[in-house]
Amino acid sequence: MTGRDFFVTTMPASRPADYYLGYLDGCVFLDFDNVGKDQICLKRISFDGYGCCTLAKGAIPLDEEDSMVFKKIFNDEIIDQSVLRAIVTKTIGLNKKLIWMDALERYKLI
Repeated sequence: MTGRDFFVTTMPASRPADYYLGYLDGCVFLDFDNVGKDQICLKRISFDGYGCCTLAKGAIPLDEEDSMVFKKIFNDEIIDQSVLRAIVTKTIGLNKKLIWMDALERYKLI
């Protein structure tokens, strides 16, 4: 694992979500929730030096196919970095109006 890899992690009960990813050796954390039966949605993203950005109720979930791939990667804990990066990039793109652009640019997530 390199510093630019995503990794499965956990968070305290005070930060509830269904799935947690870390990035850049823990400088960035992404929290996802199940939405309905077959989709996931980015719930919050936190950045060192910026704080925690909670997405509004208007957040756009991933489609069912990407959600299924994400869940498989997460549950198997076999992180295919290229596929996971594509999924994270897609969810950030769908929701970039709800996330701090300067933080996304600093951490090269857009």
